[in-house]
Amino acid sequence: MCRWLAYSGSPVFLEDLLYKPANSLVLQSTHSRLGAETMNGDGFGVGWYGNLATPGVFLSTERAWSDRNLRELSAQIRSGRVFAHIRASTGSAVQKTNCHPFRHGRWLWMHNGLVAEFPAVRGELTLAVDPELYPGIAGSTDSEVLFFLALTFGLDRDPPAALGRTVGLVEEAGRRHGVRYPIQMTIALTNGETTWAFRYSSEGRSRSLFHSEDVSTLRRQYPDDPNSHKLSDDARLVVSEPLGDLHGAWREVPGSSYVVARGGQEELRPFSALTSAATG
Repeated sequence: MCRWLAYSGSPVFLEDLLYKPANSLVLQSTHSRLGAETMNGDGFGVGWYGNLATPGVFLSTERAWSDRNLRELSAQIRSGRVFAHIRASTGSAVQKTNCHPFRHGRWLWMHNGLVAEFPAVRGELTLAVDPELYPGIAGSTDSEVLFFLALTFGLDRDPPAALGRTVGLVEEAGRRHGVRYPIQMTIALTNGETTWAFRYSSEGRSRSLFHSEDVSTLRRQYPDDPNSHKLSDDARLVVSEPLGDLHGAWREVPGSSYVVARGGQEELRPFSALTSAATG
């Protein structure tokens, strides 16, 4: 599958997130500890918010561990909200339009997992996308179709409900085609002000997902650790797997739930698919 991280807080250099941690995302591209695959070498992407109305995105089909442009940019770019993703394809082509994070307006979106038997249900799912949004689909991944379905179902108004309807549609379509477990996902999305991160699977055995402990708590527990002193009190990280081995620094996000982080506030809430009957 893939690995990703979502950061919000005081501005940091990208390299502080991508290269410097003991189990950095770049290191995970060569040796993931908790991923379905050890190596994630089918491209990568970074999204960040700066001074413009829309976030910046850098996508590449190169391998993250050997890309010199990524290292150069990471040493220069600072941001208070960063999405980063390393890709292990589940069958779609290795091309820039298939690299995460995906962007639409102010939104960034990234996904680890898959829509099972995607070729069988792709037509039905794609037809459910708002025709005005459809031209924005540039690649061939299930992840991007999920994004545009969520946009269709009201991502701007209510992200959890929009994703619930998206997952409900995928499960209904999959089961009509005899797919026992239609979706597996950890998904992160942000509008630049709030981050939502979801963990769910039809099987009830979701891919790994963790969120960071409160920074002030870490400072009290580990007063000699330099990393926690670099971050503001409102700093939050949601990751596919922990970036380090500090005991108590990471909490697992339960299956069928999501984390919502805005400023220094963070909440854990239940998540479930919404069927067509439930949504009317």
